[in-house]
Amino acid sequence: MAEFPAGVPVQSRCVGATVVIYATDYLNKLSGERIERECRRQLEAGCSALVINFRDTELVNSIGVSILLGVIDAAESAGAQLIFSDVNNQTVELFEMLGLTRHVALAASEQEAFATLAEFSAKTNPVGH
Repeated sequence: MAEFPAGVPVQSRCVGATVVIYATDYLNKLSGERIERECRRQLEAGCSALVINFRDTELVNSIGVSILLGVIDAAESAGAQLIFSDVNNQTVELFEMLGLTRHVALAASEQEAFATLAEFSAKTNPVGH
């Protein structure tokens, strides 16, 4: 867990070179900035994949979306994979309408996100090459 100045921790866990970050119930400016800082910190530390888990997220406001665009840009710049998991239907529709799904993969669950990352890794790093 990373602790930020406001005192509210961002829940996260490392699985190999992948970091899972858990979004809060409402993704707004404050919570979005905490998630973005944690993502950037993990990317700078060398993580090769990020999964942002939205299992507890009920609402994402416009500022939250713009912050997620910054996370997408940071992941692309670092050459890291980024997957959003456990996104509710309302938020999926919002992400699709705003075009985020053109830049980030969605997974129904955290397990599916890891399976997608494993598939991608197998395609980009074939055995014996």
